[in-house]
Amino acid sequence: MRLLLDTHAFLWLNDDNPKLSQKIRGFCLSGEHSFYLSIASAWEIQIKVQLGKLSLAVPIEELVTKNQQENNIELLPIGLTHISQLEKLPPHHKDPFDRIIIAQAIIEDLVIVSIDSAFADYAVPVIW
Repeated sequence: MRLLLDTHAFLWLNDDNPKLSQKIRGFCLSGEHSFYLSIASAWEIQIKVQLGKLSLAVPIEELVTKNQQENNIELLPIGLTHISQLEKLPPHHKDPFDRIIIAQAIIEDLVIVSIDSAFADYAVPVIW
């Protein structure tokens, strides 16, 4: 399965947070699934760090690079097709970072990993 981590799922995976579901932990350990992180999530994390809403043990670039190397997480850039998809999304969810993640999941045929119930309002598969 090709899985796109929502921002909180990526953070919880990295700090071994008990809020991360056992199902997702199992997927990570199995080595059978491909994991992706949207560049939008890295952007969101950096903004929250700068606003003092989030603290990281290492800079965002180091955190993402570590995950690329150690956990085979692929960084998913934002392309024009993703941005164009935003126009087709109903306005159920106002968070711009979540909206671009939804658009990327649709275009790239990815399953979103998220606890956020707002994703259910869109035609995109979500697991937790």
